[in-house]
Amino acid sequence: MRNPRDPYQQIDISALLAQFRHSGRIIITGAVLALVVVVALTMVYTVQPEEQAVVKRFGAVIKTSDPGLHFKLPFGIDDIQRVATERVLKEEFGFRTAETGTPTRYVSKNFPDESLMLSGDLNIIDVEWVVQYRIADPIKFLYSMREPTRTLRDISESVMRRVVGNHLGSEILTVARVKIANTTREEIQAAMQLYETGIHIITVELQNVVPPTAVQPAFNEVNESRQERERMINEAMKQHNEAVPRAEGQALRIIAEAEGYAAERKNQAEGETARYKAILEQYLVAPGVTRRRMYLETLSGVLPNIGSVLILQEGHNAPLPLLHLRDGQAPEEMKP
Repeated sequence: MRNPRDPYQQIDISALLAQFRHSGRIIITGAVLALVVVVALTMVYTVQPEEQAVVKRFGAVIKTSDPGLHFKLPFGIDDIQRVATERVLKEEFGFRTAETGTPTRYVSKNFPDESLMLSGDLNIIDVEWVVQYRIADPIKFLYSMREPTRTLRDISESVMRRVVGNHLGSEILTVARVKIANTTREEIQAAMQLYETGIHIITVELQNVVPPTAVQPAFNEVNESRQERERMINEAMKQHNEAVPRAEGQALRIIAEAEGYAAERKNQAEGETARYKAILEQYLVAPGVTRRRMYLETLSGVLPNIGSVLILQEGHNAPLPLLHLRDGQAPEEMKP
């Protein structure tokens, strides 16, 4: 070893060379280990369950990878770009989600250039809607168009304005919302396929469809008048539906009673006719007997209903109890 106090001491070359060789081995070993670590890190990549990975080699797309653990060429030869293909994304028009949570807070006053539209009857309507979509083809989404999301927004706004312009304002605000949403979704999807953006439209939902703020009080009054008209019409229809069946039922009851009365009178007349014919036949056979029998039958039917009958004899003040017509029998002293 060299003594620092002796400047003329000879240096041990062999020891110094051995020390350099040992340090070089350590450096080489560390470099190899670092290289192995870099190779391992750059060869392995993981794709999450909701993603697909696009693999590029020297900038050219060679394949896509499904979720899981995969290998690629190291040192940047293969480059990976992950795309969330299973996640449902959305674009908001006329409003923005300011804060998610319970409840979610929205901001909708700063985007009139997106939401104000002209209906088919030249009324201004404030339409807010959401386009929900999914990335169906990650390669087309990344490389077929420079800004596919911006293209989606422009096409969605253009289609919505055209569809709203083909409907009346009253329809847009009431009964045509589902039809407008479905038509818009179909046309946006057709445009996405035409431009090969790799986007699949899931749904289009109209969030808030109202008249502009300046005319909203007048519109509310019109709506109230329409609701009152509908209420009165419904009440009239209710009365109509109650009165008409009741009148029809009464008419059917009266007709049934009349038919029953007619049948009764007819049957009674036919019975009387048949009885008179039978009496006539008997009368033709024995006129005297028939007249007497008819006379007696008439008396037997009439006399019990007459009541008390008093027969007075000349010269006597008291009535003679000759006939007890109410009892239908003779007094005791007149019985044989």
